[in-house]
Amino acid sequence: MTDRLPHHPHHSRPGDPTEPGDPADLRARRSWQLLRGAFALLGVIAVLRLVGQPAGPMDWALAALVVIAGGAAAFHARAVAAIEARRESENASFARILSGLSRSVSADAIVDAIVEDLGKVSGSDHVVIVRRRRDAPVLDARLVSSRPGVADSVTALPLTDLEDPAAPAVIADRISRRVSAVHGLANVLAAPLVAEGSVIGAIVLSRRTGEAWPASTLRLLDGAAAEASAAFSRAYSHRDAEAQASTDALTGLPNRRYFEELVRLLARRRRAGDAVGILMVDIDRFKVLNDTYGHGTGDEVLRAVAGAIVSAVREDDVPARFGGEEFVVLLRNPGTQVAFEVGERIRAAVAGLDLGSLGVPGVSVSVGVAVSTEPDEPIDALIEVADKALYRAKRAGRDRVVAA
Repeated sequence: MTDRLPHHPHHSRPGDPTEPGDPADLRARRSWQLLRGAFALLGVIAVLRLVGQPAGPMDWALAALVVIAGGAAAFHARAVAAIEARRESENASFARILSGLSRSVSADAIVDAIVEDLGKVSGSDHVVIVRRRRDAPVLDARLVSSRPGVADSVTALPLTDLEDPAAPAVIADRISRRVSAVHGLANVLAAPLVAEGSVIGAIVLSRRTGEAWPASTLRLLDGAAAEASAAFSRAYSHRDAEAQASTDALTGLPNRRYFEELVRLLARRRRAGDAVGILMVDIDRFKVLNDTYGHGTGDEVLRAVAGAIVSAVREDDVPARFGGEEFVVLLRNPGTQVAFEVGERIRAAVAGLDLGSLGVPGVSVSVGVAVSTEPDEPIDALIEVADKALYRAKRAGRDRVVAA
């Protein structure tokens, strides 16, 4: 990153180059007043010499110099005022971006906060936010056009632009060339996005004209990229912390805390006629397995069983580790027969596990099934019903599915 913008805009009068109250501003204002006073005095002297006596060449030269100096002073005042106006606009825009970033808690919200103002104030035709996806080895490039009526577009780019080690600015330039080739953009300007110690993408600006980008745009882009990088780091840390708090470290499945929060949320949104199914799954004789083969082997078996459960359930079903050797599966809108079939698929998937590399001949599970279509029936009560069905499966000989 290069220059960083100040977070508070200046408030100056035209011709005053700094903010009132600042010591530098006080000196500048005094020198400006002295200059105006000297110019006024010169003007009075020039007028008196022209009207008080026959004007000679020196008198007219003095008058001409006063006119030229006056014009230069007026031009200077307007130029300083224009610079200050641009600075105020630049700082106000950056403050808006900062405000949006400070309220953003997700990666998508951060992207929205960046593109909302950056395209307007930078004079660019397109803003492209490129960032690495956390769940896939690709880069997402979201292109936003400043032209009204043009919809945003998202393109997947290869991750290779990030994988070759280089300085952040070099990687940003590499990404900008890729984006230019994909979208046919010209005259691009890029700044890297850095989070968790590595480059995760870049912000790319483009415009059709070939003129050089002004220094104010460079400062704005670098400042926005720096603050966006910090916001991405916060969002990723927040998401990682939430994931750790809701994920079972051993199996990678959602844990009991997550499952119970999901159940409470589902209970509030449940409508009449919505069916909910619960499968309680327990590994048979797991204590004997632990005592015989050791807890390390037991942990490997738990991972294998968790994988078998995930492979057997439907896409919308939610499996979780409930505790110890017990798992639970939330089924969305199943019939009783469908719920039983899912339970049977789980039983068969676990029975078919090849655990020979662990020295374990095999394991089995017992499954209890409960389904409800009554929106007023608490899901916690349904879990108890499924748990009772599980114990009936155990008493009936294990390695079976029993429906309530």
